[in-house]
Amino acid sequence: MITKLQYFSDGKWLESKTEKFMDVYNPSTGEVLAQAPCCTKDEVEAAIEAAAAAFPAWSATPVMKRVQILYKVRSLLEEHMGELTELVCRENGKAWGDAEGEILKVLEGTEQAISAPNLMLGESLMNASTGVDTVLYREPIGVFAGIVPFNFPAMIPMGWMFPMCMATGNTMIIKAASMTPMSSLRIAELYQEAGLPSGVLNIVTCSRNEAELFLSHPKVKGISFVGSASVGLHVYSTAAANGKRVQALAEAKNHALVLEDAPIGRTAAGIINATFGCAGERCMAMPVIVVQESIADELVAAIAEKARGLNICPAYNKDSDMGPIVTSEHRNFVTRWIEKGVEEGAEVVLDGRGYEVPGYEKGFFLGPTILDHVTPDMTVGIEEIFGPVLCVKRVKDFEEGITLMNQSRLANGSIIFTQNGYYAREFTRRTHGGMVGVNVGIPIPVGVFPFCGHKGSFFGDLHCLGKDGLRFYTESKSVTTRWFDEEEKRREKVDSWDGTI
Repeated sequence: MITKLQYFSDGKWLESKTEKFMDVYNPSTGEVLAQAPCCTKDEVEAAIEAAAAAFPAWSATPVMKRVQILYKVRSLLEEHMGELTELVCRENGKAWGDAEGEILKVLEGTEQAISAPNLMLGESLMNASTGVDTVLYREPIGVFAGIVPFNFPAMIPMGWMFPMCMATGNTMIIKAASMTPMSSLRIAELYQEAGLPSGVLNIVTCSRNEAELFLSHPKVKGISFVGSASVGLHVYSTAAANGKRVQALAEAKNHALVLEDAPIGRTAAGIINATFGCAGERCMAMPVIVVQESIADELVAAIAEKARGLNICPAYNKDSDMGPIVTSEHRNFVTRWIEKGVEEGAEVVLDGRGYEVPGYEKGFFLGPTILDHVTPDMTVGIEEIFGPVLCVKRVKDFEEGITLMNQSRLANGSIIFTQNGYYAREFTRRTHGGMVGVNVGIPIPVGVFPFCGHKGSFFGDLHCLGKDGLRFYTESKSVTTRWFDEEEKRREKVDSWDGTI
């Protein structure tokens, strides 16, 4: 019998009253692992109310005590590293090494939030005016909602969002991705074990219809979103119109410029990892390389050779290089994009369609795919595919390459492979990407820096992580004070006397 998952509200694990449940698959086998409830509107609203009720006491808890829970959670994450890694593999299809890296990123976000006492330090100025002092404080705001995607089921809600949200004194309700909710639910159990008070964290699974409540509910003060650009724009515009602060991290089509002086072997290895890691299902993947024509043939051949050598097998095999796609529907979506590329005239160097792993024929596998001679007008090289597909665009020189890259409406990551310091500096200065790599295929910064997409890859003002993340979850308050001593009060009394007895 398939397990029906519970949702987490007000410190309790509850059975939903819904009649609609959503399948959670093991992508490596095609079997249903569990079913997630499509929580009702009343259940979602009750979780918001629980978060609102928990806020006064939690926000009044000294920050030093709040982060003590994170110290305990950090230890529990390390203790359960293997279990959590396998859980991500089984519900998402991410290869073991990639899944372990995701849990390490949860640890990183937790450690960043532990530094909240230092990050929340305000500023002060004595004698801002004569006898007047001003102090700036950073205060928690209230209830935040986190809306998360399927591709990083542990890292995004439980590494990027909740640790800093709770450390700064806020409470949260998370809409976990219905395809991959189990990792975040398991980590919620670890927070309970660490002593987190009821209502500070709440996790539901539901459809977009119920999640719309987050965007208008008066007790929700802010939204942190990760997902597609179209939905991100909707979340941003709707929630902002209702007076909420929003950070909406959207899709990407990251490009890498490869100049002719780049070492072929090391560059090809970096491209393989960036493009086909996590089966391409990440917003910091490298789905497009813009290659100088003089080395294009040699580089494409080297990439294809390495891609053919990848060990594609069940995600939880520890020697797996690439696992399956998250669902059969998403595999079909990616396959249609490959077909679209062929229709548009791209040359298929490596075709991953129809890939099967012996003994796992029902798994949602798709092999690495390379499309060469992709021109600027082909949609396959413009729109996000979110799968193991590499598009190769050829250019004459640096200027043509960076001009082509900057035409993209999306600007999450931007990479250059070169040994030329001048071009590396020009690239970092002129590229539109928010996260830039120089000979680094996946330029995700460590958590002390923000995850800062640009253009259509982000809607909002304050990014997640780093100091931006701290500012997103807090509000500034400046307090100006003045005190009078006894002599000043006496003089004031004399000065104000009008002579009346």
